Amino acid sequence: MINSQDDHDTGLRKDALGMWDLVFFVVAAAAPLAIMSGVAPLAIQFGGIGAPGGYLLGGVVMLVFAIGFTAMTKHVPNPGAFYAYISEGVGRNAGVGAAFVALASYIPIAVGFVPAVGVFAHEAAKSVFGIDLSWGFWAAIAAIVVAVLGYLNVTVSAKVLGTILILEVLILLVFAAPVIVQGGADGLSLAGFTPGAVFAPGVGGLLVLSFGAFLGFESTALYRGETRDGQRAVPRATYIAVGFLALFYSLIVWAVIMAFGPSKAIDVANTDPVEMFFIATTQWVGKPASEAMHLLLVTSALASVLAVHNSSARYLQTLARDGALPRALARINPATRSPSNASLFVTFLTVVLVVGFEIFGADPYLQTFLWLNGIGIVGIIGLQVLCSISVVVFFARDPRGVGVFQRAVAPSLATLALSVALYLIVTNFSILTAAGAATNLILLLVIPLAFATGVVVSLVKSRRDAKVDSATAISTAGHTS
Repeated sequence: MINSQDDHDTGLRKDALGMWDLVFFVVAAAAPLAIMSGVAPLAIQFGGIGAPGGYLLGGVVMLVFAIGFTAMTKHVPNPGAFYAYISEGVGRNAGVGAAFVALASYIPIAVGFVPAVGVFAHEAAKSVFGIDLSWGFWAAIAAIVVAVLGYLNVTVSAKVLGTILILEVLILLVFAAPVIVQGGADGLSLAGFTPGAVFAPGVGGLLVLSFGAFLGFESTALYRGETRDGQRAVPRATYIAVGFLALFYSLIVWAVIMAFGPSKAIDVANTDPVEMFFIATTQWVGKPASEAMHLLLVTSALASVLAVHNSSARYLQTLARDGALPRALARINPATRSPSNASLFVTFLTVVLVVGFEIFGADPYLQTFLWLNGIGIVGIIGLQVLCSISVVVFFARDPRGVGVFQRAVAPSLATLALSVALYLIVTNFSILTAAGAATNLILLLVIPLAFATGVVVSLVKSRRDAKVDSATAISTAGHTS
């Protein structure tokens, strides 16, 4: 079992966050504007008019997963999310393995978004202001901003994320409102939400992209020790965040299809996916709104980096506090009560990996961003499957007064649905990476290797602890005699 240190023992600042701060962290990590403008057109390529229903289906599955996930919140005091829950369900070795998978998922996502911010900023500055600076310049600024905010008090990050999130949601609603009010290009239709439209021939590719859009919502549990009334706030924030994303994604994807008309929307998604949302916004709202969307795309990606950076740092700090990683990473800054050393280590990895990819000539978006995010998507969906199994096992030993639907039916359904999603993601992995078979195999192997590393670390630590306990017992017996 894990070291069940309660919320008072984490060393992080207590009561620093409220429920809405958690919502901001989760939704900002999802980067709604970046997902809509950069990924939704690809979902339309694969899913056609069924793309809105695909995002809604992804949200429903994540809500079912959240039922079992949040049921464990009050029974698992350690704020380690997947690490804590899987440890309590199926054992410490699997839990530490899961924690290493989480690190191998979150950190690549955080790293990959830094050059993506650089690419988005380069394009926005050039198109809006006529400033032509390299993506590396903007990526360096993004890395510095995230490093500083990640090191500071978590409330600073929450305020920044909340502001950015509100702005990016507003610009998408500003686009969608006139489309809906004026009836779209060819009239409004709900055909995209029917089962026949969703489960069309391209459903595999559609679900890969739609499920990937919800990653990171389980990070609410990572902040439990820093949240006011965490036992209630974490489940509520989780449901609100997932519910909002499901409705918001499906609404905006439906609106962009309606903006062009179903048949033309598919053509635009195939011929000009990068500019699809900006073209629609210019047509329906005006060029100033489209330029604002370009700028907010940069801050959307930046907010995602910051949110995932904070999640990664807290996983590192929790593991180090429990002895699975060097104790130095558990250090808390006495002034800000933030996981300062863990945050600095994530910053170090970010710089090393981004510079490494650049040295080898990797494209900052098509390779660095997409490849690293592909690793993260596979890892987190896999962790959700294992976590759902852990919920069933945990409550099978002792129901603890939790209803059968919450402790058994919902997590069992989530296990099945997420397993199917994981299979589709792995078999359609080239959709995420646009890479060859050999490269995809190497990227996919990162996750099982991370899990195996975590299990080995746990076994070594357990053996070492057993020797220490044995030596202590012999010493105590000697003194007693």
